[in-house]
Amino acid sequence: MLSMADTQQADEAAEPAATAAGKSGDRRAARLARQIRAFAASHGGGAEGQLAHIGRGRTRIALVGANGEWGNLVADSFDQAKDAAAQAGLTLHDDFDGDLAAKVRTGRYEWTRMAGLQLGGPANAGA
Repeated sequence: MLSMADTQQADEAAEPAATAAGKSGDRRAARLARQIRAFAASHGGGAEGQLAHIGRGRTRIALVGANGEWGNLVADSFDQAKDAAAQAGLTLHDDFDGDLAAKVRTGRYEWTRMAGLQLGGPANAGA
């Protein structure tokens, strides 16, 4: 049976590991925020985004620049993605449809990739 002293020692031993993980997550969120700000600056001076769970606890940050260019970043957790977006001043949308989707500009590359052989795009491997 554990005594109160044993429990306290176990908690104190776990605390540095949790603090280190927290600091690492904070650094990762700050790095993501810098990347979001850089994306916004290089794509018309602004950006909007949407957060989506992609599995294994990770979250995709979909970005749409003011000029319609788009990109993605991946965070280790939803909270980390939300923190990064807040640090960067990113306007977040609940869904990637409607107003946000209408702002996305696609080029010939995307259309040929989506349409495949129909528009002269690369063949689908395994089809």
